[in-house]
Amino acid sequence: MRVVLHLDMDSFFASVEEKLNPRLKGKPILVGGTERRGVVASANYAARPFGIRAGMPIAEAKRLCPHAVFVEGNPQKYVHTSLQVLDALKSFTPAVEPFSIDEAFLDLTQVPYAGKPGAEERDPAAILDSAIPVAHAIQRAVMRRVGLTATIGIAPNKYVAKMASGVQKPRGLTVLTLERYRIRFWDRGVEELWGIGEKTRVALSKLGIRTIGQLAKFPREFLTYHFGLNGENMQEAALGRDENPVVPYYDGIPVKSMGHEITLPSDISDKDALLAQLLRLSDMVGRRLRADHYLGRIVSVKIRDSKFRTTIRQRALPEVIDDEHEIFHTASLLLDEHWDGRPLRLIGVSMSGLVNAAGHYQHSLFGEDEHRRKMLEAVDSLRDKFGESSLVKAGVLR
Repeated sequence: MRVVLHLDMDSFFASVEEKLNPRLKGKPILVGGTERRGVVASANYAARPFGIRAGMPIAEAKRLCPHAVFVEGNPQKYVHTSLQVLDALKSFTPAVEPFSIDEAFLDLTQVPYAGKPGAEERDPAAILDSAIPVAHAIQRAVMRRVGLTATIGIAPNKYVAKMASGVQKPRGLTVLTLERYRIRFWDRGVEELWGIGEKTRVALSKLGIRTIGQLAKFPREFLTYHFGLNGENMQEAALGRDENPVVPYYDGIPVKSMGHEITLPSDISDKDALLAQLLRLSDMVGRRLRADHYLGRIVSVKIRDSKFRTTIRQRALPEVIDDEHEIFHTASLLLDEHWDGRPLRLIGVSMSGLVNAAGHYQHSLFGEDEHRRKMLEAVDSLRDKFGESSLVKAGVLR
């Protein structure tokens, strides 16, 4: 049986800000993009009793907690701290998979530690509980290294370990065998499952599925009929089954998509201005694809209006590409088809269906020759040498 840990830093961004500025200690803290138009990326535990949660508009959070301190996020500080946490984790096992900037999975299955049962032990609870002292040691090591607290879940797989880390926060430690997981969660609503959002909850309720236990016991063929492969995945989650390995940081994880989005300084309904933003974002995506040697097949456009209604639409191309001209062409068509003219506060472009560029010949959708490829390489070279702003597309300046 595997012994998997999920480590989740407690209110990471806000905790980093509080640590670097002791004057913030004990005060409600909101971390986000901009105070006027951004959303809450992280709120500390002093802010949460006011009903503040990640993803909430800053303006609404300030209304709920007028005395909260707003701090504009600084990704460089968070990445630096995250790498220090990763260093601390690597001292316990090389099998560390960074899951996000403030989360990681560790596999202790092959790690010898004091109190670990022998191979003859078959009791899942005895095997998993034996890792509790190691988990406490990890929490202490992280505290010594970065001065921040973390919560840990221990389980026989990644999914249940992730669910376990959400049971008790902050500074929590929860061990869940499959039996404990089902006892704790099967009577709860399906929305408590990691990965199930409001739309899926509503769709499941129409089938009479409201609890995780009902989802676990529902006939699989009906779930597959209604939800495709995702139906099977949801039921496996409800059962607490997950065979996905912990992928060590040094093996790397295949990139699935690349994209950029921007919260606009003010709501925009002018189409030319939106196209200019779309061109700039397409340029950034194409540049990033080429820099990391990827080609993509699926172009997606994301728009969000002033009432925070989000629409994402995508289109698959006949060939994989990395040319921002072709990305922009498809993105602008998607905007034409799916934007009803309402003012927008956010717009984004992304590419998915990525493949490694090595060995792929890229066909131009517009029948252009090798001349354009050489021009893109020349532009990339100039930007590498003189900076991103050294060359700007004229359309971006509209």
